[in-house]
Amino acid sequence: MMEKAQNLMAKVSRVLTFSCVDGPGNRLVIFLQGCNFTCLSCHNPHTINHCNHCGDCVSACPSGALAINSRQQVEWQEQQCIHCDRCIETCSHQSNPKIHHYSVAQLLDLVRKYRFFLSGITVSGGEATLQLPIITALFKAIKQDKELCHLSCFIDSNGSLSRQGWEKVTPYLDGVMIDLKAWQNETHQWLVGRDNHRVIQSINYLSQVGKLYEVRLLFIPNESDLDSEIDAVADYLRSLPSQVQIRLNAFQHHGVVGEALTWQSCNEQAIRSFHDKLFALVQRPILLPSVYCSTT
Repeated sequence: MMEKAQNLMAKVSRVLTFSCVDGPGNRLVIFLQGCNFTCLSCHNPHTINHCNHCGDCVSACPSGALAINSRQQVEWQEQQCIHCDRCIETCSHQSNPKIHHYSVAQLLDLVRKYRFFLSGITVSGGEATLQLPIITALFKAIKQDKELCHLSCFIDSNGSLSRQGWEKVTPYLDGVMIDLKAWQNETHQWLVGRDNHRVIQSINYLSQVGKLYEVRLLFIPNESDLDSEIDAVADYLRSLPSQVQIRLNAFQHHGVVGEALTWQSCNEQAIRSFHDKLFALVQRPILLPSVYCSTT
């Protein structure tokens, strides 16, 4: 039995009270902590794991905002924090001690505060669907609230959720944005740590039930296989309903760590070249990034 909504607590790494790039219109975005992919290209690697309370970050904090409490857990004092992110830089576990815990009621209060300025809310991550019970409870509560029911409810996902999981949330869901980061399983496994069978299944299911808003393709020059597999990728995209948006994202170095720092950033010329080749095959609108790196 699903835990009662009043007992659910979301682990939230960040909240954006205004965004125009996380779904249609003006959106409040809730970024949940934790991800089941280990993407080499991740630009927020500190959102992957949950804090293991090792304490390494405590001594690194220049403002004394972190301490070990009586339960031997790292505790964050937000009022003392100067947000220098030294703790994130120190953590070898790809985590973040600066986590907020929100109940459904608290999230509703947050949404209600900004409701007059919003088109909807988007839950992102990390991987949002790892905290599916609280997303489902939150979206259900929004749809049942007279002041909030006009807001659209979106999820930004890596597509790893099972069909059974999607079926639990789709009654309260307006749209999903899913990343397709590689076409061949071998490449996908190397890039994110998992194969892409579940991702394709999620895209197919959500498109069938009219809940797929956007498919995003990450173009990494000389690393991903979207260019070399462009015919197969185009055939698949062409099969999706016409109302589904297709968006290209250009790989950048911002926030990434490790091997990905040695990769070539994707500039405007490279992404436009890929766009033109893909468009010639798909023959439907494909959205381009608004920001590119300045180097070749």
